[in-house]
Amino acid sequence: MTGPAPLNGVRVLELGTMYAAPTTGRMLRDFGADVIKVEDPRTGDFARQWTPQKDGLSLGFARLNAGKRSAAIDLRLPEGRHLVRRLSAEVDVVIESFRPGRLEEWGLDYAALSRDNPRLILVRVSGFGQTGPYRGRPGFGTVAETASGYAFLNGWPETPPTSPPFGFADSIAGISAAFGTAMALFRRETRGLGEVVDVALYEPLMFILGDAILKFSATGEIMTRQGNTTGAASPRGIYEAADGRWLSIAASSQTIAVRFFQAIGRADLLEDERFATNTARMRHDAELQEIVRAWVRSRPRDEVLEILDRFEVVAAAVNDSSDIVADPHFRERTLVDLAGTILGPVVMPGPVLHVASYLGPAYVGVPAIGEHTRQVLTDILHMSEDEQAELARRSVVGMPELSLR
Repeated sequence: MTGPAPLNGVRVLELGTMYAAPTTGRMLRDFGADVIKVEDPRTGDFARQWTPQKDGLSLGFARLNAGKRSAAIDLRLPEGRHLVRRLSAEVDVVIESFRPGRLEEWGLDYAALSRDNPRLILVRVSGFGQTGPYRGRPGFGTVAETASGYAFLNGWPETPPTSPPFGFADSIAGISAAFGTAMALFRRETRGLGEVVDVALYEPLMFILGDAILKFSATGEIMTRQGNTTGAASPRGIYEAADGRWLSIAASSQTIAVRFFQAIGRADLLEDERFATNTARMRHDAELQEIVRAWVRSRPRDEVLEILDRFEVVAAAVNDSSDIVADPHFRERTLVDLAGTILGPVVMPGPVLHVASYLGPAYVGVPAIGEHTRQVLTDILHMSEDEQAELARRSVVGMPELSLR
């Protein structure tokens, strides 16, 4: 049995661009919030220019912004900022990702906005946060991935520090900001108070890397790049099978390690003091890895996975995108259709979690720049057509013909 979305009735004004803040907006939209995306009337969100593209539509922009409403308002103009302040009085959440201090310069800081809307939640996503010596520095995901310590730990001992080829830090920060928004909404419902949520791009990623920081603090040792091992448990890693396809194995507990040795026909290894315990296995990890690699290389991947599954060993294929799209589990649980665009029939990842009472949203259409400006100004601010026309004439707002992109 399903009911209304958990955030049904929540209205969000998204002033953020690029990746992290729009990810927050998407997380909220996934669970029922009405997200109004404010864009520059001339250029829109710069993410519209990201590659890859198909027929002029950025796939990354489409994924993060499907189902949102786009209102084209020029924040460089006082009249545009006045419109945003008026809209902020009519919403529950404002998300922004400007460099700290910009909202204050524009008179759109929380003190100003909360005078008109005391229950407002302002979500601020920035490179280094709203406080601290680095608060004024610009920051994108790549900087967050290096500053947090992630890039230093990612890769092999003989390779340089490496950032991922996707918006890793931005995505984690965006999801974290959505979590902060949910907490603030709960606080508002229980105590009637608004809130400011402050997320630095690097902080959620630094939390994930916390063991490395704690290790140095406790022992003075700096954790270094480990390749496909963790430095904590063995055997674990990514291995190539006889057919050239790859898979992962994580025998990260003693019971799984026992089952793994049984699966490969080497229960005798448990009698070898080098491999009997995890502590011993870590000391002799290089020797054990050779045994594992040789066994995996002796069979095609599907056979390896079938054997490991039979013995309940934690393992999985190393999937590329074609594997994911064809996989029945992901098709049933994780992937959703993106409809109503020039892309044709396509799928993308849906919500990051599931709640029993709500099946999830439909993803139909990606807004053109300012596609919903007239709708927003009419329905929320109750502006007349003449007022809107005058704003459009002065280029304060953009109101193009409705179109699907």
